Amino acid sequence: MNRYVFTVRGMACGMCEAHINDAVRRFPGVKSAASSRKKCETSVVAEDLDTEAVMREIRALGYEADGVQVLPYEKKALFGRGKTP
Repeated sequence: MNRYVFTVRGMACGMCEAHINDAVRRFPGVKSAASSRKKCETSVVAEDLDTEAVMREIRALGYEADGVQVLPYEKKALFGRGKTP
Protein backbone atom coordinates (compact mmCIF):
# COMPACT_ATOMS: atom_id res chain seq x y z
CA MET A 1 0.00 0.00 0.00
CA ASN A 2 1.29 3.46 -0.90
CA ARG A 3 0.44 7.06 -0.14
CA TYR A 4 0.36 9.28 -3.23
CA VAL A 5 0.70 13.01 -2.62
CA PHE A 6 -0.37 15.12 -5.60
CA THR A 7 0.49 18.82 -5.90
CA VAL A 8 -2.82 20.53 -6.70
CA ARG A 9 -3.27 24.26 -7.17
CA GLY A 10 -6.46 26.23 -7.63
CA MET A 11 -8.50 24.98 -4.67
CA ALA A 12 -10.27 27.92 -3.01
CA CYS A 13 -12.66 26.33 -0.51
CA GLY A 14 -13.88 23.16 1.15
CA MET A 15 -16.11 22.37 -1.82
CA CYS A 16 -13.05 22.36 -4.09
CA GLU A 17 -11.41 19.84 -1.76
CA ALA A 18 -14.57 17.71 -1.74
CA HIS A 19 -14.83 17.83 -5.54
CA ILE A 20 -11.32 16.44 -5.94
CA ASN A 21 -11.76 13.85 -3.18
CA ASP A 22 -14.97 12.51 -4.75
CA ALA A 23 -13.34 12.23 -8.19
CA VAL A 24 -10.23 10.48 -6.88
CA ARG A 25 -12.17 8.01 -4.71
CA ARG A 26 -13.80 6.60 -7.87
CA PHE A 27 -10.49 5.12 -9.04
CA PRO A 28 -10.02 1.38 -8.45
CA GLY A 29 -7.97 0.47 -5.40
CA VAL A 30 -8.33 3.83 -3.63
CA LYS A 31 -8.79 3.39 0.12
CA SER A 32 -8.93 7.08 1.08
CA ALA A 33 -8.43 10.57 -0.30
CA ALA A 34 -7.94 13.90 1.47
CA SER A 35 -7.24 17.32 -0.02
CA SER A 36 -5.86 20.47 1.57
CA ARG A 37 -6.18 23.84 -0.13
CA LYS A 38 -3.70 25.34 2.36
CA LYS A 39 -1.02 22.75 1.57
CA CYS A 40 -1.97 22.64 -2.15
CA GLU A 41 -2.07 18.86 -2.08
CA THR A 42 -4.25 15.80 -2.35
CA SER A 43 -3.19 12.69 -0.47
CA VAL A 44 -4.42 9.30 -1.67
CA VAL A 45 -3.95 5.89 -0.06
CA ALA A 46 -4.18 3.07 -2.59
CA GLU A 47 -2.83 -0.35 -3.50
CA ASP A 48 -1.85 0.63 -7.03
CA LEU A 49 -2.79 3.84 -8.78
CA ASP A 50 -2.51 5.22 -12.29
CA THR A 51 -1.08 8.60 -11.29
CA GLU A 52 -1.29 10.05 -14.80
CA ALA A 53 -5.01 9.23 -14.99
CA VAL A 54 -5.59 10.83 -11.59
CA MET A 55 -3.80 14.01 -12.66
CA ARG A 56 -5.84 14.12 -15.89
CA GLU A 57 -9.04 13.81 -13.84
CA ILE A 58 -8.00 16.62 -11.49
CA ARG A 59 -7.13 18.83 -14.46
CA ALA A 60 -10.48 18.02 -16.08
CA LEU A 61 -12.15 19.46 -12.96
CA GLY A 62 -10.33 22.75 -13.57
CA TYR A 63 -7.43 22.48 -11.12
CA GLU A 64 -3.69 22.35 -11.74
CA ALA A 65 -2.06 19.00 -10.95
CA ASP A 66 1.62 18.98 -11.74
CA GLY A 67 3.44 16.50 -9.54
CA VAL A 68 3.15 13.41 -7.39
CA GLN A 69 5.21 11.82 -4.63
CA VAL A 70 4.86 8.12 -3.87
CA LEU A 71 5.49 7.27 -0.22
CA PRO A 72 5.11 4.02 1.72
CA TYR A 73 1.90 4.00 3.77
CA GLU A 74 2.07 3.06 7.43
CA LYS A 75 -1.23 2.61 9.20
CA LYS A 76 -1.22 4.15 12.65
CA ALA A 77 -2.62 2.42 15.72
CA LEU A 78 -5.56 3.71 17.69
CA PHE A 79 -5.19 7.39 18.63
CA GLY A 80 -1.91 7.56 16.67
CA ARG A 81 0.03 5.61 19.31
CA GLY A 82 2.55 3.63 17.34
CA LYS A 83 2.08 1.64 14.19
CA THR A 84 0.11 -1.50 13.53
CA PRO A 85 1.97 -4.37 11.86
